Amino acid sequence: MKTDFVEIFQTIRANLHPYTANGFTARINSETVYELWSEKLFDTNGEKIEVVPFASVAIENEAVKFCIFSLAEEANKILHPDLLSFSIDNGSCFSITKIDDNLLAQIINALGLNFTNFKQKGWV
Repeated sequence: MKTDFVEIFQTIRANLHPYTANGFTARINSETVYELWSEKLFDTNGEKIEVVPFASVAIENEAVKFCIFSLAEEANKILHPDLLSFSIDNGSCFSITKIDDNLLAQIINALGLNFTNFKQKGWV
């Protein structure tokens, strides 16, 4: 089990990074913040959208904050209850102070679900 925030951050970032090969851009890539965004131009309800956040991880004062975007409405139905126990805003952001293989697997699964959601909506 990892409890060091830098290790937790690097572990999550390492699992986010491969999504850059799937059409996402790392808009912030620093030692403490990593953000992936879709920069595909698309239309939604007649409005042109140029960027949509996909996921992020950041070292904060008391935890590592991991966020997945666009799943908030479905989060309680599709995310593992153990991951949801770290939720700080109804399922899109999580406050992580320790990570083990089980929690990491849930984070990886959540990223996969979010990627599928983005593909289905044509956002990437």
